[in-house]
Amino acid sequence: MPPKFLIVSSETPPQRDARREAVGAASDESYAETLRRIAPGCECEHLSCIDGSAPPEAEAFRRFDAVFLAGSPIQMHEGSAEATRASAFMRQIFASGVPAFGSCAGLQIAAVAAGGTSKPHEPRMEAGFVRGIVATEAGRSHPLLAGRPVAWDAPAMHSAEIDRLPEGAVVLAGTRTTPVQALEIRQGGGVFWGVQYHPELTLAEIAASLRRNGEDLVEAGVAGDIRDVEAQAERIDALGAEPERRDLAWLLGIDEEIVDPARRTRELSNFISHFVPAGA
Repeated sequence: MPPKFLIVSSETPPQRDARREAVGAASDESYAETLRRIAPGCECEHLSCIDGSAPPEAEAFRRFDAVFLAGSPIQMHEGSAEATRASAFMRQIFASGVPAFGSCAGLQIAAVAAGGTSKPHEPRMEAGFVRGIVATEAGRSHPLLAGRPVAWDAPAMHSAEIDRLPEGAVVLAGTRTTPVQALEIRQGGGVFWGVQYHPELTLAEIAASLRRNGEDLVEAGVAGDIRDVEAQAERIDALGAEPERRDLAWLLGIDEEIVDPARRTRELSNFISHFVPAGA
């Protein structure tokens, strides 16, 4: 039987529409496309964790082999109604015992649901790529990061980060500016693996994300002006179309850990290989 995955969205309807207009799919929808490339034949269902309905009971999650929390602009440190709903939803996933994986906001949702906190990322947001991720001592032997080199870069777009860790959390990787880049959380019989970056994104999605956040990037001082954002996005788009272009990889300062889809999505592949039996 093909594996059954639940992909959880924390985007509001306007955010979903804006992303569809930019790249043709909401975050959870493009996440499913990546999972289908990694696990051909997998069955994907989608559910919002912020739509105002009561979260499913833990038992309802047990028909899935794994749960994936997609990224979104949700700010868990702001204590909004959406953040409260996302936390309650994640606590039911922990209670179900079904393994879960989260990218970016998905990591923050899990950490806050388990009792941790998040905060605005200082001194500025990380945009495009995060540089120099290094595994911690615990991470060097952890299956989530199997196959990663001593240091690596990854797609990233976030303005918040983990502040205080919850009980049952182990930091697996970090950078100088973002100490928690990869995390395991064990709580209530459940296990969560997550990363602050975006292994699920294509290069085209990274470029589109820069364009959507262009004004914020200029305001934060990440880019000098909107033309700089567009120039960077154009290079990323071009490399996505022609991944053999070493000149573009050099200009962007990235290597095969990002350019090669199999390497870029390594954490997702490792998670699926570890938790989802072959032929599930």
